[in-house]
Amino acid sequence: MRVLKTFSSADAIANADIRNIRKCFEYKGKGNRISLTAEKLKMIAKASVGIPSVAEEIQIRQLVSQIELLEEQLSEIDKRIEDFSVQNNSAILSIPGISHFSGTSILAELGDICNYQKASQIIKFAGVAPYHYESSQFTAQHTAITKKGSRYLRKTLYQIIIPVIFHNEVFHAYYNKKFAEGKGHRCAQGHCIRKLLRVIYHQTLDFYIVSSNKNPYRDSIKYAMFCQDALQNIHYSFLIYLSKN
Repeated sequence: MRVLKTFSSADAIANADIRNIRKCFEYKGKGNRISLTAEKLKMIAKASVGIPSVAEEIQIRQLVSQIELLEEQLSEIDKRIEDFSVQNNSAILSIPGISHFSGTSILAELGDICNYQKASQIIKFAGVAPYHYESSQFTAQHTAITKKGSRYLRKTLYQIIIPVIFHNEVFHAYYNKKFAEGKGHRCAQGHCIRKLLRVIYHQTLDFYIVSSNKNPYRDSIKYAMFCQDALQNIHYSFLIYLSKN
């Protein structure tokens, strides 16, 4: 990204000072470094074919500016969500492996917990309930999940269940139990997700009952849903912009 922002074409890279190109490769953060070097990039740019276009250079700079703006907006919303989660102090954060962002995402998708009479309704809403197939005297013992309801919630649950299993001894033991019974990795994860939703339901419901005098829970859910919608809108606008360019 830094190379594109500084040099918008192969011709600009080929004619640039090697020291300026090296500055674009300076990175002090953690993570793996790319194998491409400044010298190799300049050599490739010199050997490239094509006619330099001022219009394409302007378009590349504008695209980089749009990406940086979207990243800045995402960082701002992530910070607001984290601040809100700290202020709300939901019981869902007491589960090891659930962060402020993932916890707020789950609460925003579930909405008001009082709309559910039992934990099985949340499981169905997330689309992780197994199909019930019955015909005459036959009842299927192994069926896939329904995949109905909130797709975003289901995706979030499958993402967070991995750190939950890793950091939580109860879920880790439950996963190993299902895996020892002959369940596959994905199936064992599904069992852990349903267990996690039952825990979330009862913990959040207890939190709501304790806080029912001032009833801050409903306002916190509305704000979480607002942040979640804003975050999704930024993602959608970014994808639409990329598709048009």
